Amino acid sequence: MAGFSKQTAPRDESAGPVQNRSGDVDGYTIDFITAVAPVDGAPLLKGLPDDRCQCPHWGYVLKGRITYVYADREESFGPGDAFYAPPGHSPLWEAGSEFVHFSPTEEVRVVGEHMRNAMKEMASHG
Repeated sequence: MAGFSKQTAPRDESAGPVQNRSGDVDGYTIDFITAVAPVDGAPLLKGLPDDRCQCPHWGYVLKGRITYVYADREESFGPGDAFYAPPGHSPLWEAGSEFVHFSPTEEVRVVGEHMRNAMKEMASHG
């Protein structure tokens, strides 16, 4: 498959405040992400190196505002912005934000599994 739309994406990986339709193309994962509530990814990244996402992402914001927090700075993007988020970030996404992420599949898989496990752990503790 050379590409797909949000509607035809092969996976629905929606969880918590994030709706995510995604699929893989030639070693990259394409995510169509909607934040239905505010998202602070920092608690889910604890335990990764520097407690931050170590996967690079390229993307484009359709609606809302997204911010990536680094050890030394924050970078925010709004509608119409293309962006690059290098390794070493933590995401903050406003409710209603919609954007597309392009990420190396193996690297984003590791981070995604870690975050899903962290969500399960948090849910089991109330």
